[in-house]
Amino acid sequence: MALLTFLRPGRLLGSNGSPQSICRGFARSTAAAPFAHRVYQRRSFSNYLVTPTELSDALRKAPPSPISSEPRVIPLCASWFMPNDPQGRKGIEVFREKRIPKARFFNLDKVIDKRSIFPHMLPNPKAFAEAMGALGIRRDDIVVVYDSYELGIFSAPRVGWTLKAFGHPRVHILNNFRLWVDEGLPTESGNIWTVECGSYPIPELNESMVADYEEVREIALDHNKEGAEGVQILDARSHGRWTGEAPEPREGLSSGHMPGSINIPFDTVLDPETKAFLPADKLKEVFTKNGVDPQKPIVTSCGTGVTACVVETALKEAYGPLENVKVYDGSWTEWAQRVKPSDSLIRKVE
Repeated sequence: MALLTFLRPGRLLGSNGSPQSICRGFARSTAAAPFAHRVYQRRSFSNYLVTPTELSDALRKAPPSPISSEPRVIPLCASWFMPNDPQGRKGIEVFREKRIPKARFFNLDKVIDKRSIFPHMLPNPKAFAEAMGALGIRRDDIVVVYDSYELGIFSAPRVGWTLKAFGHPRVHILNNFRLWVDEGLPTESGNIWTVECGSYPIPELNESMVADYEEVREIALDHNKEGAEGVQILDARSHGRWTGEAPEPREGLSSGHMPGSINIPFDTVLDPETKAFLPADKLKEVFTKNGVDPQKPIVTSCGTGVTACVVETALKEAYGPLENVKVYDGSWTEWAQRVKPSDSLIRKVE
């Protein structure tokens, strides 16, 4: 069993993926900012999606050393499994079994709004900053988020989107860990590691990236009305859940879809074998075939806001930077519990 120790007293990763010891924060000087900025630019990746070779090369040049004052490349594992996973797998378990050397683990079930009854709602800025500090991530670090080998692209885009929504300057997605392993790039295992934690500045949430219930409800009510803005809702759930023919994984929750929504199951934007994102031209074909207009406003949704970010990432990979795309944070789990039957806002295909 490998033991990862980044520095002396730090944080111990417990059985649930949460840090267990007391964190000693630190302040960082900005005196060397001009030089750091030059290094920062030199070590950035050219695209949001990063290949295994690109990440491997970057890690050799800028390893996540705790004593380095320069921007580092930090692999961040975001492995997560559905609550009804047939094998009962957990993200922290696959992180222990196989990971990129010196990766940190982002617990998607812990870094959330703990006051909300809905899963995976964005945490408040202070809680986000505390989580980043506990992971030993600095604001100038270049973070590359990746998924499990088992599922391929799945939850990493949600974590990447979260970091971007809170303004982390350099965030990327590995496309993907399955290819990393299959290409023979290094991995390690082990269930205990420590990391030097620090103080991450409390950010502001970029609210233009987030759609809430009231906004989506208004979009749904305006569907097919004359003069409506024509916002497109892209639903990343499976076709059966969207039509209402298949049940939701959460007991007691109705399946179906919002009026006017377009079903883009998240796996249709992935390669069926590698589970990596399709090339940009193939992604455009998927969206065009389903009548998506990238020039019009778009809201992506799914079950709890996780795979909605897969579709959001695919849109921007296909068409470049789009300023008119939001993610519905609460997604179907919130929608199905909040809409009133009298509103007729849950549709099913007869």
